[in-house]
Amino acid sequence: MEMAPISSSPRTVEDIFKDYSDRRAGIVRALTYDVDEFYALCDPEKENLCLYGHANESWEVTLPAEEVPPELPEPALGINFARDGMNRRDWLSLVAVHSDSWLLSVAFYLGARFNRNERKRLFSLINDMPTVYEVVAERKPAKEKPSVDSGSKSRLSTKRSNDGQVVKHNSKHADEAYGEDEDEHSETLCGSCGGNYNADEFWIGCDICEKWFHGKCVKITPAKAETIKQYKCPSCSSMKRGRQL
Repeated sequence: MEMAPISSSPRTVEDIFKDYSDRRAGIVRALTYDVDEFYALCDPEKENLCLYGHANESWEVTLPAEEVPPELPEPALGINFARDGMNRRDWLSLVAVHSDSWLLSVAFYLGARFNRNERKRLFSLINDMPTVYEVVAERKPAKEKPSVDSGSKSRLSTKRSNDGQVVKHNSKHADEAYGEDEDEHSETLCGSCGGNYNADEFWIGCDICEKWFHGKCVKITPAKAETIKQYKCPSCSSMKRGRQL
């Protein structure tokens, strides 16, 4: 099997997430829409076969790569040998689990040189999507429902209105500010550490650049936020000082 060469140029988190998404789409297609064709190709009488998802959203059942070591981590070997010895649905679920493991290994292989925050961002993007197993087994991932205590300011996100007043919103209102879609809101990243939005944590928004930050990352407590008429993040504050100099 000839695989497309992997670019040696540096990749961003978004580049690798797209690669993951496209490979995942190919595998999901094999295990759902094209499942009859996939099942037929996995003949136990054939040699060790692997299921590959490619970066163009296609899939392929073939022998493992001949290179040693391979250019990318290898999928589970010999998926065809268990085909006739298992219930079809259980076998597809097993292949899905192994495929999830492979997709993650490829993504973090490509992002091996990322720093801690970049790895965290990559995993957060991946984790926002249902796994191949969840799709194949028709299981919807449970969405966390954090208990937001409206009386606890440390659990509230804080933003400033145009007149300088402190505006607080619980997780529901924060979702409305960024769109009612919870998944879309979960993609909000801290401007300091790159971590994903979590309604259980205190967040504060910069009135200049409109980026959001964990309160702990910018050393702002809920109590301190009450006294700030207009919040400027460290980057915006340093820019102002630089102009004055």
